Amino acid sequence: MAVPDSLSKESKASSPHFNTRTTNKQFFVWREFLWGAIAGAFGEGMMHPIDTVKTRIQSQAILSGCQNQKNILQMIRTVWGTDGLTGFYRGITPGVTGSLATGATYFGVIESTKKWIEESHPSLGGHWAHFIAGAIGDTLGSFIYVPCEVMKQRMQVQGTRKYWSSVAMKDSGRSMQMYGYYSGMFQAGCSICKEQGPKGLYAGYWSTLARDVPFAGLMVTFYEALKDLTDYGKRKWFPNPNYHVNSSFEGLLLGGLAGGFSAYLTTPLDVIKTRMQIQGATLRYNSWFDAVHKIWMTEGMRGMFKGSIPRIMWYVPASALTFMAVEFLRDHFNERLNKDGRQEISSLSIDKKKSSLQQAS
Repeated sequence: MAVPDSLSKESKASSPHFNTRTTNKQFFVWREFLWGAIAGAFGEGMMHPIDTVKTRIQSQAILSGCQNQKNILQMIRTVWGTDGLTGFYRGITPGVTGSLATGATYFGVIESTKKWIEESHPSLGGHWAHFIAGAIGDTLGSFIYVPCEVMKQRMQVQGTRKYWSSVAMKDSGRSMQMYGYYSGMFQAGCSICKEQGPKGLYAGYWSTLARDVPFAGLMVTFYEALKDLTDYGKRKWFPNPNYHVNSSFEGLLLGGLAGGFSAYLTTPLDVIKTRMQIQGATLRYNSWFDAVHKIWMTEGMRGMFKGSIPRIMWYVPASALTFMAVEFLRDHFNERLNKDGRQEISSLSIDKKKSSLQQAS
């Protein structure tokens, strides 16, 4: 019996070699979701204390009015003096939870969406494809991220129970009328749902999208542009083919720059989002446009960019750590998994040939 030169379409579709390649391709996408989730949570956990300082600075106008507002160093001393180290890590559980979802969708969706846009809409290739992919990835993650952000920011503003009680006494109980003290993430979620309904967990949702969609799009666009610029520089100044820059280090440097640029440009949107989310049941702003108008009229341009320095201080290292972690995971684990996949495909092909030869004999 002769051995056929090639397999038919049906036999290819049912062959172990074909199925393994399809499975590996699908698994590649899921690896991007996994690496993104780990990297996002890692970046948030490392930089949470700076985010707490930024949130406290941006929320001063609601809690204590526009007079005697603290700068970065004064706010750090206040948090340390009243709450100690614990105060800087208030709200870290919902923060990490939200970053898990955002990181997973951001990096997972970017890889698949970017390639689809470039193939189906060539006119939107390049930086436009990067911007759109980043925006879509962040939008999908917002369904989980926004409730976590609301809980995180309110817990950050509250600090310890002792501090929150002292703020309420100084301010004639106005702060406590906004919402009660949250002992943890689960209790915060239940309390917000009970008092304000599901919409309370999505307070400032559109403000969050207005901030995060351009931020996510800008960050991946800046990152890819910086990578292209770096590749051009390496080809021009270091033509030696043996010259190699560690991708983790490259991700650390370029991710930090991309995050810093994007963070500064979207600071006004972050101020509005923070004010909308921490105001609670006692509404201070009637709408997004009302918030813009009141902040501009009472605090001017300075108020729109309040917290820009700690925001940049947070996003530069957080983005650097996130992109570094993603590049590291891609390099080490993807390479190992690809090797395992090739070995598996090779063994399957050998077994297939052996079985064909046995049938032929």
